[in-house]
Amino acid sequence: MFTGLVETTGQLRTRTRRGTGFRVEIATSLGPLSLGESVSVNGACLTVVDQDSSGFAADVSAETHERTTLGALAVGDPVNLERALAAGDRLGGHLVTGHVDGVATVAELSKEGDATRVLVEAPRDLLPFIAEKGSVALDGVSLTVNRVQGTRFELMLIPHTLAVTTLRTLSAGRRLNLEVDLVARYVVRYLAATRGGSGPGGLEETLRRAGYLGDSR
Repeated sequence: MFTGLVETTGQLRTRTRRGTGFRVEIATSLGPLSLGESVSVNGACLTVVDQDSSGFAADVSAETHERTTLGALAVGDPVNLERALAAGDRLGGHLVTGHVDGVATVAELSKEGDATRVLVEAPRDLLPFIAEKGSVALDGVSLTVNRVQGTRFELMLIPHTLAVTTLRTLSAGRRLNLEVDLVARYVVRYLAATRGGSGPGGLEETLRRAGYLGDSR
């Protein structure tokens, strides 16, 4: 489990094919790592299989390859890094699993003073999980959704985020690993499994009474 608060950036040192997946070596000053511990690399949870003073190695499965941008990285590209959340740590972002749901694409960027406004095109199947003022993780960075417009959602990147993450190099057309909010994922799944759950006491009715859903009747 992670928070989406990037600790530092690293650099892809090598990528070697291994069966249907591959092994990556990441150069970083993240600090001493233990074999078997989890590290978020551009939002994807990877397991440390080797490490030395200059970085670590991790294996990328076929599933992770298919769902993320890790296979498209070039040697030398920067990556966002975060170690797993320790019990008792401050949860400054939101709960991030490192299980990437899909790939989103930067549609537009514009300057807003020192900040950058970003419009992101989301995969259609993930739109139900994205809500105004909700949270998403893009390349492992915890961000707040300002608004949702059709198949796109808007974010504001503050100067600190631009300074300490790889999002400072964003451009239109850039593909980003997207993880939707954990709570939204289970709420939508529950509603789908119960066909809306609109009966008395159902979750949909509870959410409507609390003001989270509009009354479509």
